[in-house]
Amino acid sequence: MNRSKTLAALALCACTLFVSTARAARAADASGVKVDVLMQSTTSWDGVPYGAYPTGQTELTMLRITIAPHTTLPWHTHPMPNAAYVMSGELTVEKAEGGLKKLLVAGDVLPETVNSTHRGYTGEQPVVLIMFYAGAQRVPLSRPAE
Repeated sequence: MNRSKTLAALALCACTLFVSTARAARAADASGVKVDVLMQSTTSWDGVPYGAYPTGQTELTMLRITIAPHTTLPWHTHPMPNAAYVMSGELTVEKAEGGLKKLLVAGDVLPETVNSTHRGYTGEQPVVLIMFYAGAQRVPLSRPAE
């Protein structure tokens, strides 16, 4: 199995496990399997509702991203819904419009913004993120801000 198919399979498994309803969680508890819903959201972290997914062949992507200490990422946007899980470190996310900020620490989950210019920056420690993107083939995961 090539890497893309493996990542897609892992993403599908993660989606199946993590995006469950309370009823499914109760049923899992009864079977000896514990399910914790880490995030289930219809809006991004800034409260903006998600719209439609990109058109085309669905492509799921999961990334493990490590960001060095004292790093400011460039302003960018995402054309599809995505989510971040902070494995370690601290990351501050910031919107360009209005300057809204949110501090994330290890164990936090963030429903990312779509088509909204934002960036992140780290502090004293490196940050490790697990990112999940629900996009389409040939659609970039992010785009530089204009």
